Amino acid sequence: MPSSTRTIETSRGPAAVVVTEPSGPVRSLLVLGHGAGGGVDAPDLVAVHDAAVAAGVRVALVTQPYRVAGRRAPAPAPHLDEAWTAVVDALRVPNMPLILGGRSSGARVACRTAPTLNAAGVLALAFPLHPPGRPGKTRAAELPTEIPTLVLNGDRDPFGVPTPTGPVEVIIRPGATHDLRKDVTTTATLALTWLRTHHWAT
Repeated sequence: MPSSTRTIETSRGPAAVVVTEPSGPVRSLLVLGHGAGGGVDAPDLVAVHDAAVAAGVRVALVTQPYRVAGRRAPAPAPHLDEAWTAVVDALRVPNMPLILGGRSSGARVACRTAPTLNAAGVLALAFPLHPPGRPGKTRAAELPTEIPTLVLNGDRDPFGVPTPTGPVEVIIRPGATHDLRKDVTTTATLALTWLRTHHWAT
């Protein structure tokens, strides 16, 4: 799986991107973002990356500018979305299906920007429905209403689990918490099955 690393300049600073090419024809482009305090080396992101590349998907792992700058505290949501949009615009290929995704904060960014970026689908890992202990502060409105979306959350996630609605499919991972470290192989398999259902992977 040949990979290349590049820096993409955004209005919020440089973002780091690692793009991995499949060995055969490319069926789609999957762009994945990290969680608020983590990186693109999170176990669930790595597992999904490997499974998707093996199935003909070009996968881009995006590190937001604030993390490139060495900060752990996340940037405000509008800044995250702005930088993400610039990166996706630089990576996208005409007539190639674009799937946006990520884990936790990265999943929220993907969901919020999917409509304006004309994404074909959204893959949300550990979508944080609400802050821990504050179920009344829901983020359900960030989920796409007209784009096929797969949410993979653990049943022990203190950030809550979204309810399936419209094009949003929710699969609950038994025994998993917010980091989705439990059985990442099955999590990746579920994501790949969804990609194949929409003919975005072989």
